[in-house]
Amino acid sequence: MHLATYIGLQHTASATLADSFRQVAQGHAAEPDVFTDCHRMAAMSQGHVERLAPLVDRYGEERVDEPERLHADGLPGVRSGGVGLLRDLQDLYVLASFVDITWTVLGQAGKGVRDRDLIAVVDACEQETQRQLLWLNTRIKQAAPQALIASGSST
Repeated sequence: MHLATYIGLQHTASATLADSFRQVAQGHAAEPDVFTDCHRMAAMSQGHVERLAPLVDRYGEERVDEPERLHADGLPGVRSGGVGLLRDLQDLYVLASFVDITWTVLGQAGKGVRDRDLIAVVDACEQETQRQLLWLNTRIKQAAPQALIASGSST
């Protein structure tokens, strides 16, 4: 059974997303909403890591490198200025999308093995990940015109 592979993948991806949200919060602390909301999003992702613990105990976990590679390639550090914020938010969106589709895969597996606990964790975490994606999408829409067409924007 490869369920342990995807549990490990989600565990690492959720932890990476939490760390990445914190990194963007600190790097763009001058933007009060980014600082506050990214910390709130990080707490959600950290909660996902904690909710996965009983599943790790039940199924084990097999670590794979994709989330680390995505984090290393996507967020080696934060960028400065308006365009930097926009690009950092896009990187978070890509990582959150990866987390979201991984929840979908785990949800399907939970249905296949008829594990109500797995399904409950996936349902709760998937809803929160959708909220993260919605916030990121909204914040990207807000940042884009300021970063790309406002005069005096720094890159």
